[in-house]
Amino acid sequence: MTQWLKRLPGFQRSASGLEWTLWRRLPAILLWGTLVPVLLAVGWHLLTSDHPSAADERSLLLFDYIVAGVVVLHWTLVLTLAIGCIIVMLMKGPAYVADAYELNDSDRPA
Repeated sequence: MTQWLKRLPGFQRSASGLEWTLWRRLPAILLWGTLVPVLLAVGWHLLTSDHPSAADERSLLLFDYIVAGVVVLHWTLVLTLAIGCIIVMLMKGPAYVADAYELNDSDRPA
């Protein structure tokens, strides 16, 4: 069976750069970016009194919504960064060429 794509002869791979450093740190960035806001919310809940007033309950709920928004925003930013790293890694990888496709209406006569 023939290969679908063949490596372009004479192509040299580019040196790895910031994308690999970021790629390795993404799990820690995701973990800490999620853990810090959640711990702040838990601490805020622990510091409130046992019988909060209606205004305190409203502020706690608002803070929970803010924390949820920050965590979801952080996840989307990490996902976007991961997609960017993957694209750069693929672009720096080895070059491939597909089989030639003959055009009927080319500039050169047959």
